[in-house]
Amino acid sequence: MDLLLLLKAAIMGIVEGITEFLPISSTGHLILASELMNFWTKEKSDLFVVAIQMGAIFAVIYEYWTKLWGAATGLISGEPKGRHLGISLIIASIPIMLIGLTFGETVKTLLFNDISVAIGLIVGGLIIWWVEKHPPKVNAVEVEDISLKEAIYIGLIQVLALIPGTSRSGATIIGGMMLGVSRKAATEFSFFLGIPVIVGAGLLDLFKNYHIYQTTQDWTVFFVGLIVSFVSALILIRVLVAYVSKRDFMVFAWYRIVSGLLILLFALTGWKLW
Repeated sequence: MDLLLLLKAAIMGIVEGITEFLPISSTGHLILASELMNFWTKEKSDLFVVAIQMGAIFAVIYEYWTKLWGAATGLISGEPKGRHLGISLIIASIPIMLIGLTFGETVKTLLFNDISVAIGLIVGGLIIWWVEKHPPKVNAVEVEDISLKEAIYIGLIQVLALIPGTSRSGATIIGGMMLGVSRKAATEFSFFLGIPVIVGAGLLDLFKNYHIYQTTQDWTVFFVGLIVSFVSALILIRVLVAYVSKRDFMVFAWYRIVSGLLILLFALTGWKLW
């Protein structure tokens, strides 16, 4: 068993768990971390990057089980708040699932690189900066208050997350805020919205490419990353919810802009940090 490879998988799991729900692009950071550590072969690494994101989503399901169960059962029982949240999540998930199934592989082939990540980070950072400087009036305080129309718009905005560096969380949270959803409600809706999208993408990629992992070591490396991403994401979720109740996202805007410019500089010049 290659212990160094397991350590790298654990580091990748931490990167995923920390970045998945922050508006800074988990996929972009995983791609960069993979390149920096020379993690695995490209085929195995690309599958790992997509599939271990399920670990972070399992953390959401664990943390919000009661509310999610209420949304699921509300679709059958007709309980108003649960039914409304369930329908909102379903219709908001449709755009990215349709477009992801149609163009996902093309995007993965063309845009899984550091230049795309850098541009996505910079553009997203500028948008976050603008929204925080021009906050709209809040009309949806709690996640159950998000209207079906707002849910549709957030779902369409989520499609941008197919571009590495954009950030699914960033697109949905900031998109929700632009529509008048409170920062906390937009953050929780983003958590929930990731469940069908990320679990679906991860399972589909594993189903189509499971043959890439041929040995016990391959699958051990994958599950180490999955478990570590679950634990680190669970911690991050609790910290982030407490954070957004008191502070804005301006720090993430500057982080995205500065890191994107640095990545772009090193990518275009060929300079190395090591």
